[in-house]
Amino acid sequence: MQIVYLIRHCKATGQAADAELTGEGWLQAEKLAAFLNRYPIEYAVSSPYVRAQQTLIPYAKNAGHTIHTDDRLSERILSSEQREDWMVCLERTFSDESLSYTGGESSRAATDRAVSSLTELLALGHSSYAVATHGNLLSLILKRYDDSVGFAEWKGLSNPDVYRLSFLEGHIQTMSRMWND
Repeated sequence: MQIVYLIRHCKATGQAADAELTGEGWLQAEKLAAFLNRYPIEYAVSSPYVRAQQTLIPYAKNAGHTIHTDDRLSERILSSEQREDWMVCLERTFSDESLSYTGGESSRAATDRAVSSLTELLALGHSSYAVATHGNLLSLILKRYDDSVGFAEWKGLSNPDVYRLSFLEGHIQTMSRMWND
């Protein structure tokens, strides 16, 4: 059995790739570190976005882990255009996985790249992983394993958030939310 602790980053200053954690976000990261230290995690990987990496820094320091990065865990780009109706657009992509907007990525494409990252992680053979990513991508990963996950579940995510996914021989066995704060 292999375990993936799928983590949404802590509160950040914005959505840009270089957006950092806020003061509150750093406090959340410390609390997250204390939470994660209860589990025997062997490998830590993050989106290359600053806020996702910073989310794991307190944990990695406490546990003596290096934070690896994987571009496939980057946030999904909905559109390259500023859209006032972005929330409606996002909701549509949960029901139409092939829908993409100008300069954006479909849900299917984003999910495929993220799941390929998880598949390669599992092939490393460790028993457990901490994986820091972003809310939209996290919810799309969950949706791949449980089709009932959708827009409402994305809206219900917190910063941070943690889901535990267990795999046996690369196949999902269980999925549950662990973060209750």
